Amino acid sequence: MAEYLASIFGTEKDKVNCSFYFKIGACRHGDRCSRIHNKPTFSQTCLLQNLYVNPQNSAKSADGSHLVANVSDEEMQEHYDNFFEDVFVECEDKYGEIEEMNVCDNLGDHLVGNVYIKFRREEDAERAAKDLNNRWFGGRPVYSELSPVTDFREACCRQYEMGECTRSGFCNFMHLKPISRELRRYLYSRRRGRSRSRSRSPRRGGGGGGGGGGGGVGGGGGGGGIGGGRDRSRDRRRSRSRDRKNDRNDNGRKGRY
Repeated sequence: MAEYLASIFGTEKDKVNCSFYFKIGACRHGDRCSRIHNKPTFSQTCLLQNLYVNPQNSAKSADGSHLVANVSDEEMQEHYDNFFEDVFVECEDKYGEIEEMNVCDNLGDHLVGNVYIKFRREEDAERAAKDLNNRWFGGRPVYSELSPVTDFREACCRQYEMGECTRSGFCNFMHLKPISRELRRYLYSRRRGRSRSRSRSPRRGGGGGGGGGGGGVGGGGGGGGIGGGRDRSRDRRRSRSRDRKNDRNDNGRKGRY
């Protein structure tokens, strides 16, 4: 009997525990769900609830039309990239190495703007979940908790990935919002540089993990906000803009030959 219960835990056959919460870390019924939401006491993944505010979702006029209709797709992507970069870089600098970070593009209240940060170490995720609850972002408090999600392949909507999801933004599986190629390249090169730096420098005593030297989330003082290193962010964005121009030039040259 015990083996059978263990085999169906977190699946559709489990009538006690919520399979959606187990797979996705969020459930559309919330506290009213008839099944148990088993909140983990340890996990690699930290959930920041409804953190990303997509201007296309929030800025609507009384008739329901978008107020940002004149904003180009490129500008919307840059807005999202800036958000992603600020959160990723500062959380990795302050708490520890991030394996992956995903942002939901769903519209349902339980998933909209959710940010899932999977750290390499469980201790880093626990520290981030506790500390981020004392922080603010974009004038709003951050709500953070450990999430049971560690395998995002199970949490993602396969139909959406194939461009075939009929539920649109109200699907109960994750619709992940992609970052640009330039930002992916920047974050990858940054990580390679960090690992080379760690291998060269001698190990120092004292001090926990989570990146050195300033930066971090809401640097200094209680209740600080995410996104404090504005000068550094501006420099990084200039660098990405140069990469974007170089890519366009390369594509133009390819087209001429």
